[in-house]
Amino acid sequence: MDYQSHRFCVAPMMDWTDRHCRFFHRILSREARLYTEMVTADAVIHGDRERLLGFGAVEHPIALQLGGSDPAKLAEAAAIGEAFGYDEINLNVGCPSSRVQDGRFGACLMAEPALVAACAAAMQARVSIPVTVKCRIGIDEQDGEADFTRFIETVSAAGVRIFIVHARKAWLQGLSPKENREIPPLDYGRVYRLKAARPDLTIVVNGGIETLDASAGHLQHVDGVMLGRAAYQTPYLLAEVDRALFGSPEPAVSRGAALERLLPYVQAHLADGGRLNSVTRHILGLYHGQPRARLFRRHLSEYGVGEGPGLDVLVEAIALAEGTSSARKRDAVAAE
Repeated sequence: MDYQSHRFCVAPMMDWTDRHCRFFHRILSREARLYTEMVTADAVIHGDRERLLGFGAVEHPIALQLGGSDPAKLAEAAAIGEAFGYDEINLNVGCPSSRVQDGRFGACLMAEPALVAACAAAMQARVSIPVTVKCRIGIDEQDGEADFTRFIETVSAAGVRIFIVHARKAWLQGLSPKENREIPPLDYGRVYRLKAARPDLTIVVNGGIETLDASAGHLQHVDGVMLGRAAYQTPYLLAEVDRALFGSPEPAVSRGAALERLLPYVQAHLADGGRLNSVTRHILGLYHGQPRARLFRRHLSEYGVGEGPGLDVLVEAIALAEGTSSARKRDAVAAE
């Protein structure tokens, strides 16, 4: 495994990291590893696979995150994911929502390391791409370092070499998923100690990381970092990832240039019957901290929703954000 393969990752986020979001993020960074929203094994096996799993070739490297606890079903879903072209299958052992618990997957599986190991082994037997695990450092009262170590030892013994660790425990009762991302205290030290004790494993730290400077600090101790909300809500930080963390000599793409690259994608999406807002909802934070950010967000929020809006709404928003002539922007689109 290339030691840089998981150096910087964008977290799987329900309702956020769909294929439109990932296409946009890939424009900003060539190196970041992208993850799908979590998809249950049953949905992959029985659902509309193109809708659930389809992605564009430009999205590589990309991982499919699965939810489930049945080894046979997960193995089947993993094989389907590999056939679709994914670079990695990730098992969700970190989501604390009650809906996920009712399905016996997510963070509650940290109480069943032998079952997680069986699931991982079954998936690895069916695919040639890496099977990885995203977990917490503990759950409920089972949050001692010994418990966490036992979980990692059991699952790694089944062949898992890559662990993405959200450096918070999860309370399965009493806290919402949002509260579980904020209230339990972060313990990066536990993740660092795991890497020190198991240098043979690839360890990626997740949770509360908001900047590339913070990311660089974590990379002194672990193999990779995973950002979620910060990467989504202030996506332009992704434009600096390749230079700051991978040593790329290429200059960062400008915000305006990134959106110009997005226009043909949006045009194709609209021509296929899609809605503008399906794509533009993921770009609202692009100008965060810039002088015309509010104009950009407001224009898309007011004029870009529903079935009617076309590419011109996005073109106008770009012009507002960049302070340039709308007519020039329309000419640029027409020339595509």
